[in-house]
Amino acid sequence: MTVEQLIEALRGMPPEAVVLYEGDAGYALVGGLNLQRNGNGVPDEVILFPDMNE
Repeated sequence: MTVEQLIEALRGMPPEAVVLYEGDAGYALVGGLNLQRNGNGVPDEVILFPDMNE
């Protein structure tokens, strides 16, 4: 999924909904994100990380 696809999917969601992601240990709140820049033809990556206050 690209950033553009993610934004388009989120547009249809209620704005007050929280964002979770599913991992091996269950669901976690998304606490933030980082951009990993790549080169040599490898696309950049957006990395979501959990809310550690959960």
